[in-house]
Amino acid sequence: MNKPVYLDYAATTPVDPSVAEEMTKYLTLDGVFGNPASRSHMYGWQAEAAVEQARRQVAQLIGADPREIVWTSGATESDNLAIKGAVGGWERPHIITSLIEHKAVLDTCKWLEQRGVEVTWLQPQGDGRILPDQVENALQGNTVLVSLMLVNNELGCVTDVAAIGALLRDRGVLFHVDAAQAAGKLPLNVAELSVDLMSLSGHKVYGPKGVGALYVRRSPDVRIEAQIHGGGHERGMRSGTLPTHQIVGMGKAFALAGDLLEEEMGSLEQLRADFLAQLADLDGVTLNGSAQHRVPGIVNLSFDRVEAESLMLGLRELAVSSGSACASATMEPSFVLRGIGLNDEQAHRALRFSFGRFTSSDDVKFASKHIIDVVSRLRAVR
Repeated sequence: MNKPVYLDYAATTPVDPSVAEEMTKYLTLDGVFGNPASRSHMYGWQAEAAVEQARRQVAQLIGADPREIVWTSGATESDNLAIKGAVGGWERPHIITSLIEHKAVLDTCKWLEQRGVEVTWLQPQGDGRILPDQVENALQGNTVLVSLMLVNNELGCVTDVAAIGALLRDRGVLFHVDAAQAAGKLPLNVAELSVDLMSLSGHKVYGPKGVGALYVRRSPDVRIEAQIHGGGHERGMRSGTLPTHQIVGMGKAFALAGDLLEEEMGSLEQLRADFLAQLADLDGVTLNGSAQHRVPGIVNLSFDRVEAESLMLGLRELAVSSGSACASATMEPSFVLRGIGLNDEQAHRALRFSFGRFTSSDDVKFASKHIIDVVSRLRAVR
């Protein structure tokens, strides 16, 4: 049986072959396998040099100083560290977020709310975006942090983070942005965005799973409380032996993403246009999320008179998703789609298609034809 065409790049990306090749140099005795914290011999020095090189590569993609990059196990840990770390030490803090953030943000904020932290939950616009005025109107005298994602992982819509960051900077409120779905898909510059904390993931950018980073602004220093203790690694913000091979992989992946950014944005835009054009003859198809303010690689569609679960079962030759991978264990309709105003029935009819570096025009052509055939067949038997 042939493998299905992979159209779930928003869930995870395959490791780029050049990244995998680089990672193998940091595992065995004949490579650089040492502990980066071992500073009394060459093995440790070489590992530390590799880690610092990767730190520079990640920093370069987002316009940061390498000293502002803190290694984590992934964007989920980065979100936890940023949010919990920012409110620690405040007596009665208030934070602002939205109803359609990644579960790593939602569950962290709910956990804090149960422990006395006041949380304002913003309702997104119908296109999935949060507007600067919404944030401004929610600010209070005790607001410590605002946490919003740059690119929504289910809809692909882009929030105007720069405008929100500017108004928060003027008021001295910390701004955390989950950019896991934005890195390598959009030009990023933390200074231009006025961001204080930014979460990043390796496996969303053709790097390995199990590694991520948190940007923590310096000048002036943003102070966050560590959530993992035991050695004071990463400037005291995140203890633990660093996985050199994974970090090297993330660094290489981010460097590659920077080199290919303009080219890939153009190719993904073309794939998206072709995909939607080829589905144009199929009636009852609705685009969820902003048609204008979005990244090209994510397309969320609802299909009238067809449930997504039945459609996915029929689309055996495609690997797609009915929502975020973080919520795929439940059959509940997508909280993101409900958050932008879809009812349960409408949300149950939606699928997310996401393209990436290794998606070809033939893949898109095959996928659109397969979708039309399966949807038409399912509608005929209703």
